[in-house]
This record gives sequence, structure tokens and C-alpha cells, in this order.
Amino acid sequence: MDTNRSTEYAGSNAVNSSCFSPESMDKLKSIMYELKVEAGSCVYWEGDLADKLYYIKKGKVKCTKTNEDGKEFVLYLFREGDFMGQLDPYSDSRQSFTANATESCLIGVIQKSDLEALLWQQGDLALEFMKWMGLMHRTTQTKFRDLMLYGKPGALCSTMIRLANTFGKMTPEGILITEKMTNTDLADYIGAARESVNRMLGDWKREGIIDQRDGHLLIKNLAHLQDLCHCELCPKDICRL
Repeated sequence: MDTNRSTEYAGSNAVNSSCFSPESMDKLKSIMYELKVEAGSCVYWEGDLADKLYYIKKGKVKCTKTNEDGKEFVLYLFREGDFMGQLDPYSDSRQSFTANATESCLIGVIQKSDLEALLWQQGDLALEFMKWMGLMHRTTQTKFRDLMLYGKPGALCSTMIRLANTFGKMTPEGILITEKMTNTDLADYIGAARESVNRMLGDWKREGIIDQRDGHLLIKNLAHLQDLCHCELCPKDICRL
């Protein structure tokens, strides 16, 4: 295992609220109201009016896109400390994704009108908000790039690297993914059939690139996965689930 390359990828705790200073976070929290969402419930649907910004105080939320055939493609896995939602400068903007709570959540909700008034008053916050929007755009762009340029194997490699950044823990054997992920979960992240993921993971296990420990994925050779997907070594706050 190439530890010089992989150590910097393991176990990132970065969340996209890091775009905002503590002072700005206090201002944003002052205009939030709280929403409790039970596990399995929807926070918002694709096509809903995009007039709110959401801040996850507790729990995890999965954002998905569905194609014409009904295949679900997971774009994001948001967790505590993350902002989510789509806010465009158009009054009729609609949500591009569906957001489902994967566990019980406590979410802070900011109305678009309240946010616009705050941004108008606070120039520093407006700049930080632009930084957050740019971060989200680049994150989405890199996920589609991995899928379109390098096919399903490249997209799966990229997802494994993102798992290492988001849930990775360094061990003597490699990077242990502390979050349990089924092959079906991985298939949803790359828009592939579960059988395709089974085959690719099986090949990588035989080659000694990955393994499993008590139902958890273990990445033994991260450098090889990076080579397969032509990894550009993006910052951790971009290269994450």
C-alpha cells in the first residue's frame, strides 16, 4: 500500500459549512427554524420549489436523481454540519434532486427571502456563500466527470476514494471504511447494476486491492484505485460522498 499517497485521503472530517466563519454561522443559525425528519422520510422532492436552504444539525440525508427508467443515482450523502439545497437567483427555480433522511434528522431551515436579506446586509457572508455554491458545483461536476470519462470502473474507483475521505480510518492493513456499504449502495452511487459492482469488487479482491473486515470495506491499495480513475487529488472537501 502506498501510504505516502493514501494517508492524506483517509478519514476527512471536512464538511461544507467550513466555507463559513463562526460569525457567519451564528448569523445563519439566527434565521433558521428547526425541522425534525424521521428516518426514511423525504426532506424535499425533485421538482419542488427551491425556496429554502437546509442545515443538518443531526443525522444523514441522501440526495438522489432518478432517470427516465426509474434508476436512482445517489449524488450526495450529507451529514451533520452540512448545508444542502438549491438556491438560484430565479424565483421559479426547482430542486434538481430528491433528499431522503437515512436516519432521524434535526434540520435547520432557512427561507430564501430571509437569506437574501441577510446576504444583502452582510458582504462577508455573501462572499462565503458564493464560495459554498462554488464548492457544491465543483463537487457535482467531478462526480459526473468520473462517471462520463472513465465509465463504471472509474466511477466505482472514485466512489471508493470518496468513501476513504469521508469514512476512512487508517489501520496497519489499509484504510477501513467505518460506514457499512452494501454492493447495492455502491451501485446506486455510480448508476450501475449490482451485478456489475459485484464483479468489479470481486476482481479487486483477487488482485489484493481491497478486502472486507466484518462487513466493512478495507482499501489495501488506494494508489491503484487513484491510478485507475486518473485521480486529480482534489481537496478533501470536494472529494467526498
